[in-house]
Amino acid sequence: MKIKELFSAHDMTVGPPWQRIAEFAVPMLLGNLAQQLYNTADSIVVGKYVGDNALAAVGSAAPILNLLLALFVGISTGAGIVISQNYGAGDREKLSQSIGNCVTLAAIASLATMAIGVVITNPLLRLLDTPASIMAWCSDYLTIFFLGAAGFTFYNILSGILRGMGDSVSALAFLLLATVLNIGMDVWFVAGFQMGVPGVALATVLAQGISAMMCFLKLLRMRDVFDLTWSSLKLRRDAALRIVRIGMPSGITQAIMSVSMLVVQSLTNSMGETVIACNVIIMRVDGFAMMPNMTFGQAMSVYTGQNVGAKKIDRVNEGLRQGAIMAVGFACAITACLLLFGRYLFGLFTSTPELIALATRMMRIMAAGYITIAVTQVLGGIMRGAGDTVTPMWISLFNTVVLRVPVAYIMAWFTRCEAWPNGRPESLSISLLVTWVMGAVISVIAFRRGGWRKALNAEEKPEPWET
Repeated sequence: MKIKELFSAHDMTVGPPWQRIAEFAVPMLLGNLAQQLYNTADSIVVGKYVGDNALAAVGSAAPILNLLLALFVGISTGAGIVISQNYGAGDREKLSQSIGNCVTLAAIASLATMAIGVVITNPLLRLLDTPASIMAWCSDYLTIFFLGAAGFTFYNILSGILRGMGDSVSALAFLLLATVLNIGMDVWFVAGFQMGVPGVALATVLAQGISAMMCFLKLLRMRDVFDLTWSSLKLRRDAALRIVRIGMPSGITQAIMSVSMLVVQSLTNSMGETVIACNVIIMRVDGFAMMPNMTFGQAMSVYTGQNVGAKKIDRVNEGLRQGAIMAVGFACAITACLLLFGRYLFGLFTSTPELIALATRMMRIMAAGYITIAVTQVLGGIMRGAGDTVTPMWISLFNTVVLRVPVAYIMAWFTRCEAWPNGRPESLSISLLVTWVMGAVISVIAFRRGGWRKALNAEEKPEPWET
């Protein structure tokens, strides 16, 4: 394959399914890992140069960030599915209108996030009983991030458009460049200018803006595939509603999951700064461990969307078997690495022995759960790619709200002791493991019932688009 072909749209409706999935998933995996490195770099730099409390501050901000960015998650998910289906169907006009509307929706989502985020940051931090020792750092980090939310929003939505057309390499290249810049600026602002926690937030915002700009310039050069004009940027009711209708369940899921994370974060905060910092380390490593699973889920969504658009349903079934084998294989390898080398990974964030030991115990509880997540993500990706985003939404909400939050608090209650008056921190890991295992079981049942196939029939007769 020529270098130029790597940075172009790819047709996933022909050729061996495993090969098409792998060609798409590997660059996307590297890109997802690079994006995860954004927050990880923040944590490592502040943990090493400022201290464990600064590390706790960055981590405590994460659930609030996720809550406010739920809007763009919905648009990004809807964009990827609609784009992949239109590209697979070879419909240039609808593809152009969808891309233009995605760009406009991204601008609206950015403005909404900036306006709402700055206003509710401090009230939310107080509601969560954020320790006074890290309150100011949390507030500064979130305020800077929300003011620069446009870069984060546009990158994720524009890269979703590129991936929907099968081009995961361009998004990877732009993200790798931004990641290198982000790490360099993290060290420069924190170690050089002594800016502390606000420094890592500023570095992240600037780097994300650069990656978003690169994605937009790439789209402008893809005139052989679609037309990006002022006319296509105009919101069209049917086109915009279709993107929102397909993506909104994912956005709602993200929002409610973020609320449940805030509830669990409140429990974490009650256990003290040490547990908060430990949870940050766990979640950063967890973010990397989750990437292969998330990547295969996204790859299966695009693969399914293109083949649904081309009406090649048999390839969807074939891709399921081959994609599941690859995803579970990666998950087994990740689990083995966490069990063998987890302690050394945690040592990158802190030199405090107690933190490393606690993080190691918690990760050992969670490790086997990544195999079940692989199953959940592959099946969920196929359902979403077929247009059924509602079923994965209900599965996620049930597991996150009905299971995880009560299990965390119940386990914390039963593990109270003199050393841990509000419960042992391992209760947080146990709640995650229960959630992941049940998620896989419910996903298999839902997939076998075939509700996602009904979505295929619904997509065969879409409403006429406004012209």
